[in-house]
Amino acid sequence: MNPRAPATVGIDFGTSNSAVAWLDAEGAARLVPLEGTATGMPTAVFFNAEDRTTHFGRQAIGLYLAGVEGRLLRSLKSLLGSSLLEEETAIGSGALSFRAIITLYLSRLRAQAGAHLGTVPAQAVIGRPVHFADDAPERDRRAQAALADCAAAAGFTGVRFELEPIAAALDYERRVTREVLVLVVDIGGGTSDFTVVRLGPERAARADRSGDVLATAGIHIAGTDYDRRLNLRNVMPLLGYHHEGPEGREVPSGPFIDLSSWHLVQWMYVPRRVREVRALRSDYADPRLHDRLMAVLDQRLAHLVLDQVERAKIASSTSGGRAPIDLPAVERGLQAQLDAEGMARDLDPLLLQVVDRAADCVRAAGLQPDQLDALYLTGGSSSLRPFLARLRQRFPGTDIVEGDLFGGVATGLAYAGGRA
Repeated sequence: MNPRAPATVGIDFGTSNSAVAWLDAEGAARLVPLEGTATGMPTAVFFNAEDRTTHFGRQAIGLYLAGVEGRLLRSLKSLLGSSLLEEETAIGSGALSFRAIITLYLSRLRAQAGAHLGTVPAQAVIGRPVHFADDAPERDRRAQAALADCAAAAGFTGVRFELEPIAAALDYERRVTREVLVLVVDIGGGTSDFTVVRLGPERAARADRSGDVLATAGIHIAGTDYDRRLNLRNVMPLLGYHHEGPEGREVPSGPFIDLSSWHLVQWMYVPRRVREVRALRSDYADPRLHDRLMAVLDQRLAHLVLDQVERAKIASSTSGGRAPIDLPAVERGLQAQLDAEGMARDLDPLLLQVVDRAADCVRAAGLQPDQLDALYLTGGSSSLRPFLARLRQRFPGTDIVEGDLFGGVATGLAYAGGRA
């Protein structure tokens, strides 16, 4: 514990994972342990129906995967700026709005920071993407306002926002020994964000850094979109996606798209949707595929399927080889395969859009790629092998520096809070 704990913390509330950081007495950013010694915590909430308790992070996911009865919710950040934020979901015998669930999660982050620091923080600098919603300024404004309201309801008396790629730049700046021109590449779970910024030891001491930011850009494509694409290409055909029925018509695609989207899964479990999908049986020429689809709905296995796809994505990217997607809970012996070449092919249309937006950011700064000193990577999805390959093709010869993929934004936000 730190008896001189600051009143302000930096919070990276992420689509897939979250982190909290603070400045110690020497002005160095430190990450808060959120689960045991782990400083990153999955953005997940599980409502245990068996004992009516609420769980967060890895524990939430673990209980769900262990088959404990209850509701798992992930990718809550994706609902910000959407009318779905005000919707309620069944929790036990009652219901909670998704706004209230985000508040619960932020309350957990604040409580964990207080337990570590010895004082519950009163203020926060919260990271936000360049765009919560692409080309929708009003939705973007609503998203930030809703997140500020949730933070206030969680107990923070003061909240400021900083762009996530700028926060990552502030973290990277602590490591440079000369002035550099950097493209920050922040690829998270929900958005991909970019900033061209001048950094250096002398610039770090300036109170106003607005002149150092040459351009920002963002796109609403990132890790959860990659998961959805891989799910639709490799798993959902086993449940009937693109399957042609007796009359030559394809089974409707809507259920498969929602089951492949982390933030839409919970709506597939409502009785009306289950009835609609059950009624599709006559659209199937092979009833076994429909049996698998109904098993996913009746046993609420969609999060498990998504988890297996995400694990296979990481394993295949890390090894450069094949990775199984095991689905015995759906049907004994059921398995899909993911290989590095197929994953690169499946994801390439999305990766090209992301890398194009990075190049747009550099052009908006009035620069050519060879004028950059480095690309600085943060965000868990920035390490994906097919993405790195596309990035190197677009920025040949430019150094690629990998930062703290899961903690760099939070520590940068803490530095931003220290400037106030």
